[in-house]
Amino acid sequence: MSTNFLRRPSATTDAAGDRLWQLFGQRGRGVLVTLRRDGRPQLSNLDYLAEPGLIRCSTTGGRAKVRNLRRDPRASFHVTTPDGGAYAVAEGVVTLSEPAVATTDETVDELVEVYRRIRGDHPDWADYRAAMVADGRLVIRLDVHRVYGWRP
Repeated sequence: MSTNFLRRPSATTDAAGDRLWQLFGQRGRGVLVTLRRDGRPQLSNLDYLAEPGLIRCSTTGGRAKVRNLRRDPRASFHVTTPDGGAYAVAEGVVTLSEPAVATTDETVDELVEVYRRIRGDHPDWADYRAAMVADGRLVIRLDVHRVYGWRP
């Protein structure tokens, strides 16, 4: 089994690293790994948007992953192929947006962008914006420092 490493996917020229980053695609579903207070991992399945060196997800502020990230911003994000024949893990540091508080704030604008790029158009953007505020949603931004995995 071969393990490949990649630092800063946006700046790589390494073919093996590029192949690992391609497993993330532009969007999909993966597993965010944060650290609990006692050091054990806490895992969450999330839809995500990937850009070179950055993975973004939407969540509500009261979740365990948000509490964990506020205490320790280190995180990993795992993706795999449907058959489990290849995988990639992005490691880095998370920044959290402010919770959505108004339908016209920057957080809601970013949540709209993330949703649109993952799922396409929403049938009622005004309703979506209001729901983001009601939920106190925020954006998880994983600044990827390293990618590793296996892809035959």
